Amino acid sequence: MNTLSLFERIYKGLVVSCQALESEPLYGTEMMAKMAKAAERGGAVAIRANSVRDITEIKKVTDLPMIGIIKRDYSDSEVYITPTLREVQELMETGVDLIALDATRRPRPNGGTVESLVRFMKERGQLVMADISTIEEGLYAASLGVDCVSTTLSGYTPYSPQHDEPDYTLVREAVKQLQIPVIAEGKIRTPSQAAQMVAMGAHAVVVGSAITRPQVITGWYTEEIRKVASSLDSGERAAPL
Repeated sequence: MNTLSLFERIYKGLVVSCQALESEPLYGTEMMAKMAKAAERGGAVAIRANSVRDITEIKKVTDLPMIGIIKRDYSDSEVYITPTLREVQELMETGVDLIALDATRRPRPNGGTVESLVRFMKERGQLVMADISTIEEGLYAASLGVDCVSTTLSGYTPYSPQHDEPDYTLVREAVKQLQIPVIAEGKIRTPSQAAQMVAMGAHAVVVGSAITRPQVITGWYTEEIRKVASSLDSGERAAPL
């Protein structure tokens, strides 16, 4: 899929991130494929998935564009989203449309660099998404020739804003300052938040946990109920609906 057709297909649409960690109840390739199929039926324009196994299985059930990542921990680096050439090569072999990688300028495993990874992919015609946490990282990634940026890592680096809400400021600044598509991702929990990102100029919106991680969604509900229950137990009256 060429650059134009991919970004045309996802324009102002919802990308669903179908991922489950090994410790989570829905972990497994069959379950992630079902999640992707359900997302497609709901109107998703693309899927973001983690690992060769999940990507391979998902591609069997949907023709939606695929954004691929591999999360892998290395002892000498905090970078874990497609951190080295090894993960890049594994993803390229699956034929994913777009490879996303941590594009922060933090030290990478084995002394690697984001510059060398982007160069490797671009020389081979591979489309690249840069996951960023600040506007400075977005500007630098764009200077390397990536095809789009995603605000995935805002709040997940120690120097980016630490809050529970989506980083609207980063999306707004990226749309204003960059000439490549800006994908809004990170802590987007409601349809209205996703729609607000599109209204601000985001090319597309990625939502993961709020759609595909039921244990996380359940936790949001139980936490709010707990807060009210605690207030009632302390003698406060519940606010009228």
